[in-house]
Amino acid sequence: MSHTLGIRQAQKQKTRQALLDAALGLLEGQSLSSLGLREVTRAVGVAPTAFYRHFRSTADLGVALVDEALGSLHPMVRTTVSTAGDSDERITRAIGLIARHVETHPAHVRFIARERHGGVQPVREAIRAQLTRFAEEVRTELAKDPEAVGWSEDDLLMLAHLYVDQMLITASLFLEALETSASGEEREHVAQVAARQMRLISLGRRHWLD
Repeated sequence: MSHTLGIRQAQKQKTRQALLDAALGLLEGQSLSSLGLREVTRAVGVAPTAFYRHFRSTADLGVALVDEALGSLHPMVRTTVSTAGDSDERITRAIGLIARHVETHPAHVRFIARERHGGVQPVREAIRAQLTRFAEEVRTELAKDPEAVGWSEDDLLMLAHLYVDQMLITASLFLEALETSASGEEREHVAQVAARQMRLISLGRRHWLD
């Protein structure tokens, strides 16, 4: 009996992942608010009623995509602001991690960039919750840095949000460069601009208590 249940559970998970993958593919050319569940089930090859065994609605599916796109990134985000190395080394490390993530997961990056301010409220809220969690985790990392001595918790959180927002902007620009330029020149330009912007944040950080 347990073996049969295990097979059924594995099949259910496989179908759920197939629905997520199909939706992500369809969302490359449209927003979530215009996506129909029949499009998704047709792409997977299951009946529309099967959709409701996994998700309550397309908005619920969108929230699951947010978790898939952002949920695994928390260790990477913390790494980008790790206190290891000097300021320039941290910036280079951060930009490299962002560029590699965009190259590996462009569809997820595109989905978050589009739906962060999209028309589906539960998805916007899910993205906002993940970004808030990122900022809180970044604040915890920043507090470990000797440069954080004398900073209030509110100011550290403000700085953390600046870093998180900059990461999102950089990821979106890398994605645009990846989609519009066959050469690496545009991506190199994005990296250079991102480095200058992050250095500006770092300079402001060093003089904030002045």
